[in-house]
Amino acid sequence: MGKKRIVKKAGGEVDGGRKARALSRLSKRRFETGMLHIQATYNNTRVLLTDAKGGAAVSSSSGALGFKGAKKGTPFAAAKVGELVGEKAALLGVKEVAVVIKGVGSGRESALRGFSAKGIAIRAIRDATPIPHNGPRPKKPRRV
Repeated sequence: MGKKRIVKKAGGEVDGGRKARALSRLSKRRFETGMLHIQATYNNTRVLLTDAKGGAAVSSSSGALGFKGAKKGTPFAAAKVGELVGEKAALLGVKEVAVVIKGVGSGRESALRGFSAKGIAIRAIRDATPIPHNGPRPKKPRRV
């Protein structure tokens, strides 16, 4: 039958191949100021870097880095996403960003910390989490 192959999975590590591939694909545009959009849900954290007009330049998520299942929503995964986008931003020549944070996930703050660790100045932080104000009409009560 042959020798059994054992694949060891480290708990919550970034896939090295995926990170290298993400760093290799960069846009040719160079800009100094931009906007960083962080969307932190309970299940995932997505980070998007745009230029001043809003055109997307760099994006990544914890799922794209190889985290699976419940690990995608952790602060550790969000920090790794922030670090990766920060490295890409530094390669594009970005000097300062304004940050827009959206969502209630646990990766809100850690994604921003990971990004700012790469030496890019943060000009402003704005919370754009949608807040319902009475919302839609409630469902009718259930008849049993």
